[in-house]
Order: sequence, then C-alpha cells, then structure tokens
Amino acid sequence: MHLITHPTTNLLPMDGEAYYFPNFIPEAICAQLYQQLLDEIEWQQDEAFIYGKHYITKRKVAWYGTAPYAYTYSRTTKIARPFTPLLSSLQHQLEGLHQAAYNSCLLNLYHNGQEGMAYHSDNEPCLLPLGAIGSISLGAARKFCFKHKESKQTLSLTLENGSALIMTGATQQHWLHALPKSTKITTGRINLTFRHMLANSIGHMPLVVE
Repeated sequence: MHLITHPTTNLLPMDGEAYYFPNFIPEAICAQLYQQLLDEIEWQQDEAFIYGKHYITKRKVAWYGTAPYAYTYSRTTKIARPFTPLLSSLQHQLEGLHQAAYNSCLLNLYHNGQEGMAYHSDNEPCLLPLGAIGSISLGAARKFCFKHKESKQTLSLTLENGSALIMTGATQQHWLHALPKSTKITTGRINLTFRHMLANSIGHMPLVVE
C-alpha cells in the first residue's frame, strides 16, 4: 500500500508540535480500509467513570498492541488485543512520517456527528513521556480543536478522510484537544490513534477504586 505524504509545518504556535498530512492515505482506498476495519476490529462501547457515575458511550472503541498493554483512562482499563496485519502496516507507515515509534493503537468509531470527544489530553502515566501520537482519520471529515491549558488560546482544523495528524513533543502537557459534535454530519468516522506504551504496562491491570 503506497501512502502519500506532503511537506508540512508545525500547527501549534508554542509549547508543542502538531503536523497535518491531508492525503496520507490515497482517497481511492479509504473506503476499502474503512470497511475492513469495521469488519475486522473487535469494537465495543466505551466506558467511563466521571464524578462517581458510570457512563457507556455510543461511540465504540478498540485497543490493540504489539503486547498485551493495559491502558487505563477515565478510570477504566483495557488490555490490548494483538495487532492485525492492517494495523501493523499502518503503524510502520506512520512511523516513517515523523521518526516516531508506536506499539499500540486506540481506535474510535463515531457513527455520526452526534458522537464526539470533549477536551482532554493523552498524558496518562503509562504512555511514553513526550512521545508522539499518530492519528489517522477515515470516513466523515470532522473538526478537531486544540486549546492551550494556560493561555486558553484555541485553534482548529478539519481532519479529512485519509488524513494523518502527528502530535508530539510537549503537546499533551500543554494542550487539550477535542472532537466537537455536529448535527450536520450523518456518516461515520474511524479514528486510529497510535501510541507508545511503556514496557512496565504489559499485562498489568491497575486497581480502580470506586
């Protein structure tokens, strides 16, 4: 599979790095990859504990890796399934974009624009400090927002079908990011976010205290 890249510049004005590749995956094969991921990935509804309440999202997720990494966020823990051949191929292609190394992937399935993601940072202690997060978007184009944690400065871009976004450096320490909801979007989107988990998270299931 031949993936296309383009020269790009840092989108963030300070305290981090974010690089956008609008045609990372050729449009001709985006629909095929989208359907393959729908069929092959073990999707499940996401869960979160917020202020003591248990929420189950309409958005579906899946967690994969090169080892059985335990990933804890929103006070729930997932154990990674083994990478599929497709995920391994996309991993290696992303690693060539920004000299990053990935060993895991959190996938999100948004059925339409009524499903989104609030502002947050991917800075859990199980992730490599200052490590890159490589994101691939397939399906509906969606607005993606950044907000600086201290200055509250915001900026946004549209993540197009077949695009890639690399967030690296101190981005997660200084910036929040979000995927706003939109009633105008009626089709689905799959987002693959490749990460680097620390070795000590293999096979470890942290205790979640209610």
